[in-house]
Amino acid sequence: MSSNTPPGYEPSKDPYGQYAQGGQSGWLGPTPPPGVQPAPGSRVLAAPLDRFLARLVDVAVLIVPLIIVNLISPGVLLYYVLAAAVVVGYEGAMLTTQHGQTVGKKVLKLRVVDAAGGGRPADGQFWTRAAIYGGPNLVPVVGGLFSLVNCLSLLWDKPLQQCFHDKGARTVVVKEH
Repeated sequence: MSSNTPPGYEPSKDPYGQYAQGGQSGWLGPTPPPGVQPAPGSRVLAAPLDRFLARLVDVAVLIVPLIIVNLISPGVLLYYVLAAAVVVGYEGAMLTTQHGQTVGKKVLKLRVVDAAGGGRPADGQFWTRAAIYGGPNLVPVVGGLFSLVNCLSLLWDKPLQQCFHDKGARTVVVKEH
């Protein structure tokens, strides 16, 4: 191990792989062809379907708080403000406290990592990501359209399959095996 490796560091227990390959940019494994499983312990970009399923789980988690917000909001505008705050708060708090994972990401073994080196993003990156993801919902209709394009943008972004919220925060979503 190199001199900058922390004492007691074990590569198999590093959830972010920040010391993998001597800190060089080769931390991300190649995406295998469909039907082929990557090597155990490797990380590849998360498939769009996995990211979608993780979002569905997160929507299921958020449905009760959003229903409560709807019931207590005296007006439509306040609902959008409170709903955006709930989504941004959930996303940011989960990512910063749960090692780059929301409930949905945990279920699907996905993790948000820094795009540059695969390490843990700074808390500010997590909150930036959460704000770009949930913040547009403050604006009725237009915000929803932006959110749709944001989430679909990973389908045409190459090579890292980043949504706008990933690009803004300089993160990627990986699948851990």
